[in-house]
Amino acid sequence: MLTIDGIPALQDNYIWLLQRAGRAVAVDPGEAAPVLDFLHASNLQLDAILCTHRHHDHVDGIEELRAVYNVPVYGRSHPNNPHITHDLREGDRLRLEQLEASFDVIEVPGHLDDHIAFIAPQILFCGDIMFGAGCGKNFEGTAAQLHRSLQRLAVLPDDTRVYCAHEYTAYNLPFALACEPNNPDIQQRIADTRRLRAENQPTVPFTLALEKATNPFLRCSNPELIRTLKARGLGSTDETAVFAALREWRDRF
Repeated sequence: MLTIDGIPALQDNYIWLLQRAGRAVAVDPGEAAPVLDFLHASNLQLDAILCTHRHHDHVDGIEELRAVYNVPVYGRSHPNNPHITHDLREGDRLRLEQLEASFDVIEVPGHLDDHIAFIAPQILFCGDIMFGAGCGKNFEGTAAQLHRSLQRLAVLPDDTRVYCAHEYTAYNLPFALACEPNNPDIQQRIADTRRLRAENQPTVPFTLALEKATNPFLRCSNPELIRTLKARGLGSTDETAVFAALREWRDRF
Protein backbone atom coordinates (compact mmCIF):
# COMPACT_ATOMS: atom_id res chain seq x y z
CA MET A 1 0.00 0.00 0.00
CA LEU A 2 1.28 3.46 -0.91
CA THR A 3 1.47 5.80 2.06
CA ILE A 4 2.38 9.49 2.20
CA ASP A 5 3.95 11.11 5.24
CA GLY A 6 4.49 14.82 5.80
CA ILE A 7 7.88 15.65 7.27
CA PRO A 8 7.94 19.13 8.87
CA ALA A 9 10.93 21.17 7.73
CA LEU A 10 12.34 24.68 8.00
CA GLN A 11 9.77 27.13 9.39
CA ASP A 12 6.52 25.88 7.86
CA ASN A 13 7.43 23.53 4.98
CA TYR A 14 6.28 19.99 4.42
CA ILE A 15 8.52 17.49 2.66
CA TRP A 16 6.29 14.71 1.40
CA LEU A 17 7.63 11.17 1.56
CA LEU A 18 5.87 8.48 -0.45
CA GLN A 19 6.61 4.92 0.60
CA ARG A 20 5.74 1.35 -0.23
CA ALA A 21 7.40 -1.86 0.98
CA GLY A 22 10.56 -0.19 2.26
CA ARG A 23 11.11 2.08 -0.75
CA ALA A 24 10.57 5.85 -0.67
CA VAL A 25 10.41 8.96 -2.84
CA ALA A 26 10.76 12.51 -1.46
CA VAL A 27 8.94 15.58 -2.78
CA ASP A 28 10.56 19.04 -2.49
CA PRO A 29 13.22 18.36 0.17
CA GLY A 30 14.13 21.84 1.34
CA GLU A 31 16.55 20.34 3.84
CA ALA A 32 18.10 16.90 4.13
CA ALA A 33 18.37 16.19 7.87
CA PRO A 34 14.69 15.50 8.65
CA VAL A 35 14.40 13.28 5.58
CA LEU A 36 17.51 11.31 6.50
CA ASP A 37 16.26 10.92 10.07
CA PHE A 38 12.86 9.66 8.85
CA LEU A 39 14.42 7.24 6.38
CA HIS A 40 16.76 5.80 8.97
CA ALA A 41 14.10 5.53 11.67
CA SER A 42 11.71 3.79 9.28
CA ASN A 43 14.37 1.64 7.58
CA LEU A 44 13.51 3.05 4.15
CA GLN A 45 15.55 3.24 0.95
CA LEU A 46 15.27 6.51 -0.98
CA ASP A 47 14.81 5.86 -4.71
CA ALA A 48 13.98 9.28 -6.21
CA ILE A 49 13.28 12.94 -5.57
CA LEU A 50 10.45 14.95 -7.14
CA CYS A 51 10.86 18.72 -7.46
CA THR A 52 7.96 21.10 -8.18
CA HIS A 53 10.10 24.24 -8.61
CA ARG A 54 13.46 25.78 -7.87
CA HIS A 55 12.88 27.88 -4.74
CA HIS A 56 15.55 27.17 -2.14
CA ASP A 57 13.10 25.83 0.44
CA HIS A 58 12.22 23.09 -2.05
CA VAL A 59 15.69 22.15 -3.30
CA ASP A 60 18.30 22.92 -0.64
CA GLY A 61 18.33 19.36 0.72
CA ILE A 62 18.76 17.64 -2.63
CA GLU A 63 22.55 17.73 -2.87
CA GLU A 64 23.04 16.21 0.58
CA LEU A 65 20.42 13.52 -0.03
CA ARG A 66 22.03 12.60 -3.35
CA ALA A 67 25.42 12.38 -1.65
CA VAL A 68 23.96 9.55 0.42
CA TYR A 69 21.59 7.88 -2.04
CA ASN A 70 22.63 9.10 -5.55
CA VAL A 71 19.04 9.07 -6.78
CA PRO A 72 17.45 10.67 -9.85
CA VAL A 73 15.77 14.05 -9.44
CA TYR A 74 12.65 14.62 -11.53
CA GLY A 75 11.49 18.15 -12.30
CA ARG A 76 11.42 20.98 -14.81
CA SER A 77 14.91 21.93 -15.97
CA HIS A 78 15.92 25.52 -15.35
CA PRO A 79 19.31 27.29 -15.54
CA ASN A 80 19.00 28.20 -11.85
CA ASN A 81 18.18 24.67 -10.72
CA PRO A 82 21.25 22.47 -11.18
CA HIS A 83 19.72 19.56 -9.27
CA ILE A 84 17.36 18.21 -11.95
CA THR A 85 18.66 15.04 -13.58
CA HIS A 86 15.48 14.10 -15.48
CA ASP A 87 13.61 16.93 -17.22
CA LEU A 88 9.82 16.75 -17.15
CA ARG A 89 7.47 18.69 -19.40
CA GLU A 90 3.76 19.22 -19.95
CA GLY A 91 2.05 15.92 -20.70
CA ASP A 92 4.81 13.64 -19.43
CA ARG A 93 3.95 10.65 -17.28
CA LEU A 94 6.38 9.64 -14.56
CA ARG A 95 6.35 5.97 -13.59
CA LEU A 96 7.82 5.20 -10.17
CA GLU A 97 8.31 1.47 -10.44
CA GLN A 98 9.41 0.96 -6.84
CA LEU A 99 6.18 2.51 -5.58
CA GLU A 100 3.95 0.98 -8.29
CA ALA A 101 2.68 4.52 -8.94
CA SER A 102 2.45 6.86 -11.91
CA PHE A 103 2.11 10.64 -11.99
CA ASP A 104 0.96 12.90 -14.79
CA VAL A 105 2.95 16.12 -15.11
CA ILE A 106 1.48 19.51 -15.97
CA GLU A 107 3.23 22.85 -16.16
CA VAL A 108 1.67 25.41 -13.80
CA PRO A 109 3.48 28.75 -14.18
CA GLY A 110 2.56 31.94 -12.38
CA HIS A 111 4.52 31.48 -9.15
CA LEU A 112 7.74 30.57 -10.94
CA ASP A 113 8.15 29.77 -14.63
CA ASP A 114 9.51 26.28 -13.96
CA HIS A 115 6.70 25.18 -11.63
CA ILE A 116 5.10 21.81 -12.33
CA ALA A 117 2.53 19.66 -10.53
CA PHE A 118 2.46 15.89 -10.09
CA ILE A 119 -0.98 14.28 -10.38
CA ALA A 120 -2.20 10.74 -9.65
CA PRO A 121 -5.67 9.46 -8.76
CA GLN A 122 -6.73 11.28 -5.56
CA ILE A 123 -3.23 12.79 -5.18
CA LEU A 124 -1.90 16.23 -6.12
CA PHE A 125 1.56 17.55 -5.31
CA CYS A 126 1.26 21.23 -6.16
CA GLY A 127 4.26 22.85 -4.43
CA ASP A 128 3.50 26.55 -3.98
CA ILE A 129 0.76 27.02 -6.58
CA MET A 130 -2.13 26.25 -4.21
CA PHE A 131 -2.21 26.48 -0.42
CA GLY A 132 -4.94 25.91 2.12
CA ALA A 133 -7.31 28.83 1.38
CA GLY A 134 -4.69 30.59 -0.71
CA CYS A 135 -2.16 30.46 -3.53
CA GLY A 136 1.47 31.30 -4.21
CA LYS A 137 2.71 34.80 -4.93
CA ASN A 138 3.08 35.89 -8.55
CA PHE A 139 6.90 36.12 -8.68
CA GLU A 140 7.28 35.30 -12.40
CA GLY A 141 4.89 35.41 -15.31
CA THR A 142 1.47 37.04 -15.04
CA ALA A 143 -1.52 36.89 -12.76
CA ALA A 144 -3.43 35.44 -15.71
CA GLN A 145 -0.96 32.54 -15.86
CA LEU A 146 -1.33 31.89 -12.14
CA HIS A 147 -5.11 32.00 -12.48
CA ARG A 148 -5.03 29.53 -15.36
CA SER A 149 -2.73 27.20 -13.43
CA LEU A 150 -5.13 27.15 -10.49
CA GLN A 151 -8.08 26.57 -12.80
CA ARG A 152 -6.31 23.56 -14.26
CA LEU A 153 -6.00 22.08 -10.78
CA ALA A 154 -9.57 23.00 -9.83
CA VAL A 155 -11.02 20.67 -12.47
CA LEU A 156 -9.51 17.61 -10.79
CA PRO A 157 -11.97 15.35 -8.91
CA ASP A 158 -13.34 16.78 -5.67
CA ASP A 159 -11.87 13.91 -3.63
CA THR A 160 -8.32 14.75 -4.78
CA ARG A 161 -6.08 15.19 -1.75
CA VAL A 162 -3.94 18.29 -2.10
CA TYR A 163 -0.38 18.01 -0.77
CA CYS A 164 0.94 21.57 -0.86
CA ALA A 165 4.34 22.52 0.51
CA HIS A 166 3.48 24.88 3.39
CA GLU A 167 1.35 25.04 6.52
CA TYR A 168 -0.31 28.32 5.57
CA THR A 169 -3.99 27.55 6.13
CA ALA A 170 -4.43 29.48 9.38
CA TYR A 171 -2.51 32.39 7.87
CA ASN A 172 -4.72 32.49 4.77
CA LEU A 173 -8.18 32.05 6.26
CA PRO A 174 -8.61 35.62 7.62
CA PHE A 175 -8.23 36.91 4.06
CA ALA A 176 -10.73 34.35 2.78
CA LEU A 177 -13.20 35.53 5.43
CA ALA A 178 -12.63 39.17 4.48
CA CYS A 179 -13.53 38.25 0.90
CA GLU A 180 -16.68 36.32 1.90
CA PRO A 181 -17.75 37.21 5.46
CA ASN A 182 -20.98 35.20 5.13
CA ASN A 183 -19.47 31.98 3.78
CA PRO A 184 -20.31 29.24 6.34
CA ASP A 185 -17.70 26.88 4.88
CA ILE A 186 -14.96 29.40 5.58
CA GLN A 187 -16.29 29.96 9.09
CA GLN A 188 -16.27 26.21 9.73
CA ARG A 189 -12.79 25.80 8.28
CA ILE A 190 -11.50 28.51 10.60
CA ALA A 191 -12.89 26.60 13.59
CA ASP A 192 -11.51 23.29 12.33
CA THR A 193 -8.09 24.79 11.62
CA ARG A 194 -7.88 26.35 15.07
CA ARG A 195 -8.64 22.97 16.63
CA LEU A 196 -6.08 21.12 14.50
CA ARG A 197 -3.31 23.61 15.14
CA ALA A 198 -4.08 23.73 18.86
CA GLU A 199 -3.50 19.95 18.81
CA ASN A 200 -0.31 20.45 16.78
CA GLN A 201 -1.91 18.62 13.85
CA PRO A 202 -1.39 19.56 10.19
CA THR A 203 -4.13 21.06 8.05
CA VAL A 204 -2.54 19.49 4.95
CA PRO A 205 -3.48 17.50 2.95
CA PHE A 206 -6.98 18.79 2.31
CA THR A 207 -9.53 17.87 -0.33
CA LEU A 208 -10.04 19.86 -3.48
CA ALA A 209 -13.74 20.05 -2.59
CA LEU A 210 -12.89 21.93 0.60
CA GLU A 211 -10.60 24.23 -1.34
CA LYS A 212 -13.25 25.08 -3.92
CA ALA A 213 -15.65 25.95 -1.08
CA THR A 214 -13.24 28.18 0.85
CA ASN A 215 -10.32 29.39 -1.28
CA PRO A 216 -11.06 32.85 -2.75
CA PHE A 217 -8.61 32.27 -5.60
CA LEU A 218 -10.81 29.40 -6.81
CA ARG A 219 -14.03 31.42 -6.34
CA CYS A 220 -13.58 34.37 -8.71
CA SER A 221 -17.17 34.15 -9.93
CA ASN A 222 -18.69 34.13 -6.46
CA PRO A 223 -21.21 37.00 -6.06
CA GLU A 224 -20.29 37.93 -2.48
CA LEU A 225 -16.59 37.98 -3.31
CA ILE A 226 -17.24 40.19 -6.34
CA ARG A 227 -19.34 42.57 -4.24
CA THR A 228 -16.49 42.82 -1.74
CA LEU A 229 -14.02 43.67 -4.47
CA LYS A 230 -16.39 46.16 -6.12
CA ALA A 231 -16.56 48.01 -2.81
CA ARG A 232 -12.77 48.23 -3.05
CA GLY A 233 -12.90 49.70 -6.57
CA LEU A 234 -13.03 46.66 -8.83
CA GLY A 235 -14.12 47.56 -12.36
CA SER A 236 -14.24 44.54 -14.66
CA THR A 237 -15.80 41.36 -13.26
CA ASP A 238 -13.98 39.17 -15.74
CA GLU A 239 -12.53 36.25 -13.75
CA THR A 240 -8.96 37.12 -14.67
CA ALA A 241 -9.47 40.71 -13.50
CA VAL A 242 -11.08 39.48 -10.28
CA PHE A 243 -8.17 37.13 -9.69
CA ALA A 244 -5.61 39.87 -10.29
CA ALA A 245 -7.44 42.15 -7.86
CA LEU A 246 -7.50 39.38 -5.26
CA ARG A 247 -3.79 38.67 -5.62
CA GLU A 248 -2.94 42.38 -5.32
CA TRP A 249 -5.15 42.76 -2.23
CA ARG A 250 -3.73 39.63 -0.65
CA ASP A 251 -0.18 40.92 -1.12
CA ARG A 252 -1.06 43.97 1.01
CA PHE A 253 -3.51 42.32 3.43
